[in-house]
Formats: sequence, C-alpha cells, structure tokens
Amino acid sequence: MIEQVLNPRNVMRALKQVMANDGSAGVDRVPAKELYEFLPYIRQFVFPQIRQGKYLPEPILGVKIPKENTGKTRLLGIPTVTDRLLQQAVAQVIAIKFEMEFEDYSYGFRYNRNALQAVLKAQEYINSGYRHIADIDLQTFFDEVDHCILLQKLYSKIKCPLTLRLIRKWLKAPIVIDGKLVKRTKGVPQGSPLSPLLSNIMLDELDKELERQGLRYVRYADDFSMYTTSKAEAKKIGNETYLFLKNKLKLPINREKSGIRTPVHFTILGYKFVPTYAKGSIGQYRAAVSDKGWRSLKKKLKTITRKTSPLSLDERIKRLTEVQRGWIGYYRMAYIKKILRDIDGWVRNRIRGCIWHDWKKPERKRKNLIQLGVEQGDAYAWSRTRMGRWAVAQSPILCTTITNARLAERKYESLLEWYVKKAPHLNEPLYTRPVRTVV
Repeated sequence: MIEQVLNPRNVMRALKQVMANDGSAGVDRVPAKELYEFLPYIRQFVFPQIRQGKYLPEPILGVKIPKENTGKTRLLGIPTVTDRLLQQAVAQVIAIKFEMEFEDYSYGFRYNRNALQAVLKAQEYINSGYRHIADIDLQTFFDEVDHCILLQKLYSKIKCPLTLRLIRKWLKAPIVIDGKLVKRTKGVPQGSPLSPLLSNIMLDELDKELERQGLRYVRYADDFSMYTTSKAEAKKIGNETYLFLKNKLKLPINREKSGIRTPVHFTILGYKFVPTYAKGSIGQYRAAVSDKGWRSLKKKLKTITRKTSPLSLDERIKRLTEVQRGWIGYYRMAYIKKILRDIDGWVRNRIRGCIWHDWKKPERKRKNLIQLGVEQGDAYAWSRTRMGRWAVAQSPILCTTITNARLAERKYESLLEWYVKKAPHLNEPLYTRPVRTVV
C-alpha cells in the first residue's frame, strides 16, 4: 500500500488538494502555496525514509481558536506542509478501503455527501412525525479519541506496516502550545487532512449500532441526532447511546449541550426548523437559518464595512461578494427573503457611510456630490453638515446619488439577488445542483 501512497499520480493529486485548501504554516513556517517548490526535496529525502520505516513527522503547531460567545477556545492542530501532503496522500488511498463500509446516514467529509443533505434528511424525519429528537454533543471529540481503539479499527483493513507506522506516528506527534512542546497520548489533531477520515472510522461503529437498532438518525462528523415519536423513547435511546459511547468507544458527551429537543428548539449544522402555516402544509416544518448563522454573517459584513478598515471601495465589494456568496451557498435551502432584504439595506447604507468617510474633506465631498448630480447649493450645505456618518448614509442626499443601480455598476450584488438565483425552492430541485461540502 505504501507504494500506492507514494505513487506520483496520487502525490500530485494530494498536492493540488493541499494547495487548494491553503491554510496557515506549521512549525516549519512554510505556507501551503510554497509546497510545490519543496516537492523535489520531499521526493528525494522524505520518500526514501518512509520506505525504510525511518520517517518521523515534525511537531504539530497548536492554535487556540475562540468559540463564539462562550469565552472558551478550540485547539486546532496545524501539521507542517510536508506532513499535510503525506496525510492527504494516505487519506486518498485508505478512504477507498473504508468508504463502502460506512453507513448511508453518515454525511460528513465523504464523496458526494454534504451538510445540506444531512439537514434535508433531518427535515424529512421531522415532517414524517419523528419530532422528539435525542441531540447528543460529543465533548471535545477530536481531543478524546482513544488511539488504541482507533488503531485496532485501522488494523482490520490496512495490512501495510509502513502505512500503519506513518499513521501511528502522526497520532503520537507532540503539539506545540504557547511555545511549549506537549506530549499527546490521545486525540486526533483537528485541522489535519487525515482527521476527518479518522473521525468517520472511529464513529462508524456508532452508526452500525444505531442501524442494528433500526433507529432514524443523522450524523455529520461528531454532530449526530436521533429521531423518535415520543419523549420517553428519545430519553431511552439517548441513555443507551451515552452508555455505548462511554463503554465501547470511551468518548464523553457534553451534558450541557445534549438533551431531548423538539423541532423548534433544535439546530443542526447551522439550521433550525420553524413550523409552516401555509395552506396544505400546516403541521410541517421548514428549514431556517439559526441565530448563530445570522450573527456570524452580520459580524463578517460589519468587519468588511467598518469605516476604519483600510480598503478601497472595489476591495470592499470584492470581499462582500465572497462572504455573501459563500453564506448564501450554504443557507440557500432556508426561506429568508424578507430578512435578506433588510440586511441588504443595512449593508448598502454601511457602504455609503464608508464612501462618505473616504471623501474626508468638505470640499472633496462638495465636488463629488456635484459630480453625482446634486445642485451646487445643496452640495455645499451637505458637505458642511454636522450630521454623523450613519445619519448621512441613510439621508436622501446619499440614497438618491449613490443609488443601488450605481453600486450594481461597481459589481456589487446583494444577498437577495444572489439568493433568488441560487435558492432551490425558487428555482430547480436541490439534487440538480452540485453542492460543495462546508466544514
């Protein structure tokens, strides 16, 4: 198998994937975009070490990522670009061994499967009457994976000792946290190319247990939920699953975030569900954006349209387009036209405020207003106004000069316009459109 991993075609495919993912540099301080330049060195010196069973991976760089509104942090492990390339090459080969064994309702990090399919399946269960949901959150899953259990599962399919040695060394590689080298005895570094596959391999036994019991469930990586018709049944299944995770897989659950939910109090992968009152669909639920999803969007938009951000108008619009298209691409299944219309108005006013701030001096404001068609007297008066930036941005003087049409000429496309193009319920069915997995 090691020769399949080091096959030039497999390595080049892994190289393209790592460079496309980009990401920060590890302890070697080499960014992913420079990986191609290091490929001859890797082939000449690293590949022979791997074949001889002498290769030792470098330590992982630990980066603490703050969690939203909790004050807590999540530890992200960043391998060096060499190890990222090798891990991607290994993942591409061993994924074939395990993929056919994974269950149908596991949607995370798999070919032709994605988060939106998981949300649709959850909605299908809820609208079929399974409205008591056992929602289980694994506590720091990637930090708690037991190496012995995981390696036993790998041994059952992988017979190549050199490939197994590589994976074992990556699992045991120390991590650098705040400048200190910390030994690792458990866990899979979250952020490495191999960790999504290893998480699926670890939790596949849970999927098989749920399938054996004939339960309705949805799993996306370590996020999973089970759907039942009664609260008592949901409690029973939740307790049994907790014991299975504790005793069989040695994985703790987060009791604060786990519990029995009803559809209106349940969120999955950034979506929530709200009841519909339209004729012919009373008693059904439809997907909506969770509160966290809205906060995330507004935070990003606010950062880009902050007046003190040193960006030109074209650069602001470019960044807004990237954020808005990515966000709509993920939440296009939700019914959000009215809210998007309000957010678009807010964003356009912030853009107008940035333009007003960039004009700076009163004389420049006067001249620019005249160029936009304002009469000289009004231009002079508004250029000397004592109103604040936000008040001016919403005033008739800017709304009638820096119009929506003029912003469109500068290639600004609103959230609502992009949503109308991409929403499957406004156009064609979801399955006719390619979907990219969001992590």
